[in-house]
Amino acid sequence: MVAFGKKLKERSIEEWQEYYINYKLMKKKVKQYGPQIEVGSLDRRHVLKDFSRMLDHQIEKIALFMLEQQGLLSSRLQKLREWHDALQDEPDLSEISKLREAYRSVGQDLLKLLFFIDMNAIGIRKILKKFDKRFGYRFTNYYVKTRADHPYSQLQQVFRHVVSLGAVVGAISRNLHELQNNEGSYLSIYDQPVLPLQDPVVDSIKNAVDRLTHSTNFLNFMAQHALIMQDEDLLMIPADEQAEQEEGRYHFMSLLLNLANTFLYMVNTYIIVPTADDYSMSLGAAATVCGVVIGAMAVAQLFSSVYFSAWSNKSYFKPLIFSSIVLFFGNLLYALAYDFNSLALLLIGRLFCGFGSARAVNRRYISDCVPLKIRMQASAGFVSASALGMACGPALAGLLQTDFKIKNVTFNQDTLPGWVMAVAWLLYLVWLAISFREPAREPEEIHTSQESTSEQIFCDEADQDGNMEKGLKKPLLLASEETEHDEEDDGDGSEESSDDSRKPANSFVAAYKLLTPSVKVQLLIYFMLKYAMEILLSESSVVTTYYFGWSMSSVSIFLFCLGLTVLPVNLVVGSYISNMFEDRQILLASEIMVCIGILLSFHVVIPYTVPQYVFSGFIMFVSAEVLEGVNLSLLSRVMSSRLSRGTYNGGLLSTEAGTIARVIADATITLAGFLGQSMLLNVTLLPSLVICVGSIVATCYTYNSLY
Repeated sequence: MVAFGKKLKERSIEEWQEYYINYKLMKKKVKQYGPQIEVGSLDRRHVLKDFSRMLDHQIEKIALFMLEQQGLLSSRLQKLREWHDALQDEPDLSEISKLREAYRSVGQDLLKLLFFIDMNAIGIRKILKKFDKRFGYRFTNYYVKTRADHPYSQLQQVFRHVVSLGAVVGAISRNLHELQNNEGSYLSIYDQPVLPLQDPVVDSIKNAVDRLTHSTNFLNFMAQHALIMQDEDLLMIPADEQAEQEEGRYHFMSLLLNLANTFLYMVNTYIIVPTADDYSMSLGAAATVCGVVIGAMAVAQLFSSVYFSAWSNKSYFKPLIFSSIVLFFGNLLYALAYDFNSLALLLIGRLFCGFGSARAVNRRYISDCVPLKIRMQASAGFVSASALGMACGPALAGLLQTDFKIKNVTFNQDTLPGWVMAVAWLLYLVWLAISFREPAREPEEIHTSQESTSEQIFCDEADQDGNMEKGLKKPLLLASEETEHDEEDDGDGSEESSDDSRKPANSFVAAYKLLTPSVKVQLLIYFMLKYAMEILLSESSVVTTYYFGWSMSSVSIFLFCLGLTVLPVNLVVGSYISNMFEDRQILLASEIMVCIGILLSFHVVIPYTVPQYVFSGFIMFVSAEVLEGVNLSLLSRVMSSRLSRGTYNGGLLSTEAGTIARVIADATITLAGFLGQSMLLNVTLLPSLVICVGSIVATCYTYNSLY
């Protein structure tokens, strides 16, 4: 794989070469600091000051050139505006056509400028990471804190470029829209904003702006929940090359089948929640054993996520077939456990369901096979399917209130969820076999080179990233053996990184060693929110029955209403709130709201009431949903690019963190049951509160690195 320095040189615009970040010089400077510190000719303060000054100069060069180019574009647009005004008095079709081409030419130059900005933004991020990696110092934290929040920040100018270029984008779009009709019908995008503009240049500009700024509209905010990670190197590939690479891999029906798998699996997960306590008691166990029954699926998912992620390296169709078959038999065993009066059979059925979790395959299909231009929509579809399944599961359980027998087989509110899901998976299996198309794979030798590597190299490289965790306590210069691989990366005159240092992790240990403090904090937050949500959902039937005497229908309605809040809340946050505040601000505020929801849920002295439970539950759940989207968005930004590929990728790590949280939460419910149902609520909420407070403290500690 070609390193960033070489790609920067190859893809940079020739006439603008001198205005790009001098990545090679910065890399060499980082390398030179090492021997100078060893011999004592430089101290920590001097290194930080010197490197900061160099980076400031590079960013100033980029920012001033951006402003210069923006001025040139504005000047050209002003002249075109005068030409446009003259044509309104005396319309001439040939002149209108020339004017449109002139506007398109400005649009093409704007695209060049956007590409220039993006390449430099990536270069700045990479050189900051390289400095931290070499010296084990949180320089990025310091640099962002001192530069980004300054009122005259040039760093902000580079990373938030669309604000300053908005007028140029708007002028090109508006004028091309007005000139869309060659016969002289001048339509304004402001008067008729719903009219589509059929112009490839404007479409390209819009796509570039969305890609470079991670535009926080509703669709993108929803897509962030999926954590469909994209290799940063792909951002440097032109759209036409990306389209050529994606040709032959995308199939709409196959995508739809993956989304259907996601939906059915979430229905399967939550359809038993309202009746799990009743089912447990009918088999002679305590009501709180529902925690084990619900959590058994999550336990199995810990293992299934890994083998499905690995399997998706070779095929998408076979894992989905296997998933459907296992889920069919799992639900069959779950339903039959009632007539066999066997708690063991019930748990085995739920374990089978967990072993059929193909969410890693669903994510991977979207990441690998869906074209970039619709990947955001597909990712949002993944999240929406999950949210819809989460809401429909309890609602469906509420409708299955009947009791009859066919021969010796019982069909009641406890067993019908299993029977219904078994039939659903059987029908899905038939649909899958008929309609799914296996996408074209890369040549085996390319695939192997991307996926396989030496364990030792991973560990050595990961150790360098791991030293970041030491922060200020670690000496600025690492031991020579720890920087050996980095030396190879930054060799004299070389612009290529070691291929091994760019390969994906091949084990959880290797992946863990790539995690920086910021990534660890984001995974902790994800663990916390999943733990809190699982406690709320899984114990809802037991708690509401004990305190309020709710029926199964009431529990189903409550859970259904919780699930219905997901899309509206994300619509508000994604369309409005995220455009007014930074992600890290929303992150911290959401954590505090989750903490408030947990505190309000405790039963202390006064009688526990329905309004208190419902109000606190909604605060906790809604805040956790908002937190999840922002958390995964930040996680995808701060995570190493090596975790965007391979089996042990960022999506798998977040899935495992969330699944472990669910397992521990469900186990907590069962263990707390031994203390009696009167103690269940407070005992299970206490760990949630402790973890939540810990995550807030950790967020404050890494706040300035979340940029």
